[in-house]
Amino acid sequence: MQGSGGTKTQSFAIVGAGISGLSCAKALTAQGHKVTLFDKGRGPGGRMSTRRFDTPLGETMADHGAQYFTARDPDFQSEVLDWERAGAAAHWPVISDDAWVGTPTMNAIIRHLSSGFDVRWNSRIDGLTKASQGWSLVGAAEDTAHYDFEMVRRAMLARFQPCWTVLYAFDTPLPGDTLFLRDYGAIGWASRELAKPGRTGMERWVVQANASWSTAHLNSPAETVADLLFTALEEGLGSPLPKPIAQSPHRWRYAMSAGLGAGSMWNPALGLGVCGDWLLGPRIESGWLSGQHLAQSIAADDRVAA
Repeated sequence: MQGSGGTKTQSFAIVGAGISGLSCAKALTAQGHKVTLFDKGRGPGGRMSTRRFDTPLGETMADHGAQYFTARDPDFQSEVLDWERAGAAAHWPVISDDAWVGTPTMNAIIRHLSSGFDVRWNSRIDGLTKASQGWSLVGAAEDTAHYDFEMVRRAMLARFQPCWTVLYAFDTPLPGDTLFLRDYGAIGWASRELAKPGRTGMERWVVQANASWSTAHLNSPAETVADLLFTALEEGLGSPLPKPIAQSPHRWRYAMSAGLGAGSMWNPALGLGVCGDWLLGPRIESGWLSGQHLAQSIAADDRVAA
């Protein structure tokens, strides 16, 4: 069976339905291949996740992963405009001329991208086994070191910084007209959720600690972290704040990676590849470009096209 452009149709399994995996899936599908994605999450999100949490006034939600993203690469800019036309993204010029957010939540972009694919949510993949006709995904604790040590070696070189994030909900708007804080004391980033395009509902603030503070408090109790970052928010906004009616802390152990300067990794002999922002850089755009890079490497592989 032949795919588009005379390429032989192959079946690909992608572990992880985040921005990198979905970017790769879209490009592989355009090449005429069949793609199935597996993700351990209950639904779209990953680094672009949105968390729901209960309050006395009912359930609310706020972005607790990436707060926004930028688009600088021409191909990624074109992709983002497609998201905007689909109603899944909006420009956020308050931050910068090239800043964007998902609408009405950050994970709307992942939901939009995944809607056209066969994605198996709640599917944790812990290992791979090589068969004569390809690969099998298994739950046993195997890894790629048995097949490609170089991939594992590079993964071991990747360094990630943690990030404590706390979502706060209030029954009244906070005083002042400040929309966001950046690099203030313990705070790496804090923003009024309603300042983002497409957001409605009660007052919510997202506070993300900087990497050094998060590292120092990595094993602190979640409620202690929530109290400390609330005090930091008060200091940053310059006035006492009403007590939040609800708060939801979350510890990201692997929040940011500096990248390894590699677009992706592809082993043509094994038919095994890896992509992700940890290979290229700590931005949403980097994750998307890494997925594209892997798909391009696959397209250039004579073994796939044969």
